[in-house]
Amino acid sequence: MTNLLPDIIAKRLAVVFCGINPGLAAAAAGHHFVGRSNRFWRVIHLAGFTPEEILAENDRTILQYRCGLTTMVERPTARADQVSTPEFVAAAARFKQKIARYAPRFVAFLGKAAYSSLSGSREIAWGRQQTTVGGSVVWVLPNPSGRNLAFSLDQLVDAYRQLYRAANHP
Repeated sequence: MTNLLPDIIAKRLAVVFCGINPGLAAAAAGHHFVGRSNRFWRVIHLAGFTPEEILAENDRTILQYRCGLTTMVERPTARADQVSTPEFVAAAARFKQKIARYAPRFVAFLGKAAYSSLSGSREIAWGRQQTTVGGSVVWVLPNPSGRNLAFSLDQLVDAYRQLYRAANHP
């Protein structure tokens, strides 16, 4: 059994970034967004969340910048499309309780799949949503995975920068 990837979370953060589920490499390493092809750390740095690009093995330092990390589904997989709809449904209540307990200002879903399963809606726009989860404003961002070829680095940075601006301007 592959290890579960622990959340990096604290109360009242500005943003908690929510991935679909851990990748196998991330779970084995015990760190979020490992792998050279994953653009998460570069994107959040270029968007303004961190003053330098954090190395995956230093992922806990993201808390210093009022940001946290979690996943919708805990089970690691090689690809996000290996997470089943019943797994998303089973994870929803636990996830909502976690967000309510930690009360970040924003919860940012990395990709539409996890938020779609939580909201029950198939039509989801990028950016700020009209709903909340556990009292936190919902934001949907493109997944920074290197497998997501639909978004260039510049497009990812632009999308994440919009959240950065919202989170830093009350």
